Amino acid sequence: MNLGEPLSDAALASRAAAGDERAFADLVRRHKEPLYRLLRRYTGNADEAYEAAHEAFIAAWTAIRRYDPQRPFLAWLRTIAINKARDRGRRLAFRRLLFGTERFEDSGALGEPDHAAAADQAVMDRQDLALLDGAIARLPAALKEALLLTAFDGWSQQQAGDILGVSAKTIETRAYRARKILARSLDPALRPKA
Repeated sequence: MNLGEPLSDAALASRAAAGDERAFADLVRRHKEPLYRLLRRYTGNADEAYEAAHEAFIAAWTAIRRYDPQRPFLAWLRTIAINKARDRGRRLAFRRLLFGTERFEDSGALGEPDHAAAADQAVMDRQDLALLDGAIARLPAALKEALLLTAFDGWSQQQAGDILGVSAKTIETRAYRARKILARSLDPALRPKA
């Protein structure tokens, strides 16, 4: 091995399974951004995505000895993360039902652009992104998972099927249905007037 050559995910996972915390930290650094993006789209909420990602990495560290190095590490990690997001969603739904509380939406502040037109465009872009995130978050879990893994994360239908334990054809059908629902829900003519 060359000194400058990075270790593969499987090699890092093997080291982590042997108790090497630095190897696992390298895996976290390598995969935290794509995992967060997946969960951000899945939940529609930045804070929930961060918490679910944190829980996924904790669960992965706890289960690292059961990781099969023949499988892509990121696929294994995404399976854990989706399960954590599902669990969090069920807990939040139960709390809302029990206590009647609404979910807090993230409120990231926009920097002040130099020109009014740029500011208007930034607000419109942020609103469009919020609409998309919300529409994706409201999709049924099976459709949302297929769409996120294929359209946003670039996995093939077969890879997404392997992650979710279904056939590639099922992934194709679910992603198609998800796109149809999103198209309808994001159609400006169908949105309620303010």
